[in-house]
Amino acid sequence: MKTALVTGASRGIGLAIARELGINGYHVAVMATRDESFYPESTKILLEAGISYAWYAGDIGKSEDRIRIVREAAEKFGEIHVLVNNAGVAPKVRADLLEMTEESFDYVMGSNTKGNMFMTQAAARQMMKQPVYGGKRGTIINISSCSSQVSSVNRGEYCVSKAGISMLTKLFADRLAPEGIFVYEIRPGVIRTDMTSQVEEKYTELIRQGMFPIARWGVPEDVAKAVRAFCSDDFCYTTGNYIDVDGGFHIQRL
Repeated sequence: MKTALVTGASRGIGLAIARELGINGYHVAVMATRDESFYPESTKILLEAGISYAWYAGDIGKSEDRIRIVREAAEKFGEIHVLVNNAGVAPKVRADLLEMTEESFDYVMGSNTKGNMFMTQAAARQMMKQPVYGGKRGTIINISSCSSQVSSVNRGEYCVSKAGISMLTKLFADRLAPEGIFVYEIRPGVIRTDMTSQVEEKYTELIRQGMFPIARWGVPEDVAKAVRAFCSDDFCYTTGNYIDVDGGFHIQRL
């Protein structure tokens, strides 16, 4: 039975990924910012689905937490076969690019990009100790955003952080391919989560206006199913690839 480590898995997209992989036969190491007792509804979802999981509290932005959680998950389950870098933050205040503070930039980049990079480094080192299963030693999936390509001038630090994840995907795909570890990126669009709840009216109106070819909100399960596909053994001659889970928003239209 394989093990998947999912960061930011206490709710939203991360929880949906943890559940999707769990019901498809994975042990799941759930990483969240706080202890399991703070998320009773999330625990209920995992338990009701009969998922084998362990909960780890830590800050993706802190080196000691990243290293500890990779070590403890590997000790508990034996190996780590999948890392899903889902954890991320939005700016605490949406500010015009000319008003953005350095503190906001550091906060968002520290979690979204730096945290991703060094969590991947820690997990890859663990994966490299492991034997090959199904043509690979491990799979790493980065959850970025359509914002890696689309400008939002009132949250520039978020866009830069997600663009950085796109390059990290390429870099680690290049470096880890000889090790039998394959790296992918998923770029969600407008997904119904806590993060998008503050701009729900805006996005609902854009959907109504026809900006999205598939005219509905995305849901966390849409992203989770794409993660499951990349985790399979069906993509063992691909790495560094990405998929847009955005209702066709990426299509340029006249």
